[in-house]
Amino acid sequence: MTTTAQAGATAPAAGRRRKAAAPAPTGADRIPKPSQGWYRDKVTGDKLRRVTTILSQGSTKGDVLALWAANLVAETAFANLPALVNASLRPERRTEMYDWLRRAPLRKKDERADIGSAVHSIIEAHVLGQPMPAELTDDPEMVPYLDNFLRFVEEWQVTFEASEMVVGNRTVGYAGTLDYLLRSPLIAAALGEYLGTVVPADALLMGDTKTGGELDVKGVYPEAALQMSAYRKAEVAWLRDGSTVPMPASYSHGVVLHLRPEGYRLIPIACGDDVFAAFRIVQQAADWVSGLSKTVVGGALALPTITEERAA
Repeated sequence: MTTTAQAGATAPAAGRRRKAAAPAPTGADRIPKPSQGWYRDKVTGDKLRRVTTILSQGSTKGDVLALWAANLVAETAFANLPALVNASLRPERRTEMYDWLRRAPLRKKDERADIGSAVHSIIEAHVLGQPMPAELTDDPEMVPYLDNFLRFVEEWQVTFEASEMVVGNRTVGYAGTLDYLLRSPLIAAALGEYLGTVVPADALLMGDTKTGGELDVKGVYPEAALQMSAYRKAEVAWLRDGSTVPMPASYSHGVVLHLRPEGYRLIPIACGDDVFAAFRIVQQAADWVSGLSKTVVGGALALPTITEERAA
């Protein structure tokens, strides 16, 4: 045990008050929250890398997004060609129009994020049996999403076990918020036909919702499997009261609900141990990008000065 003297510290002067220790978190405050790519466990002090940050740094998702952004800028330019030509002839508007054009991907990304966040709020309220937020149910843009989600629940006889639950793996060093865990005898049967095996009717399944793209046109990418496999292999889950439980075991395949205003698709997703092994490789690549890669290239070497003494 290290004593104060051994640590080289000095006793506080008489009358000087020690700084009060922060009170231990209680209730829901014990649930880690994401910040700058990390989840920090206030109880244990563990700092766990955010799963979505790992995927953005270590997978090919960045290349896909770069291509998407380039295509969107090109589409935006051609859709607004007269305005761009007009701005090119007016120096005072060129910079303004240039900035507007290059920010097209950010505007689209923010728009999609707003829709995705709203959809997740609707689903969470439904799972918890809480009233739907009025600002969402009264929004004409959100009504078709809600209708299609409720249709999915009814048609597939879905019951939910958890929603927006923070899970983590302290051994490997990551955490994230899964969309939901569900059970459905019809999904289990359909998965069984897809896999050529028997999936138990009461199997617990990992679920995720994606709102991007168009129906039958992309919208669900391989990174979803990596993300879901990481959540599936979590060690601990935080309940809403801030307590923790072991992560419940779920089936090796889950589903992504591709939810769009025009309808929905249910996409089977492999998220078993082999996919998790691939996630671990991506995690190592992310560690390289965020850490070691920043130290391996030094500055240019200078030709050493050779003195007569050194030459001798």
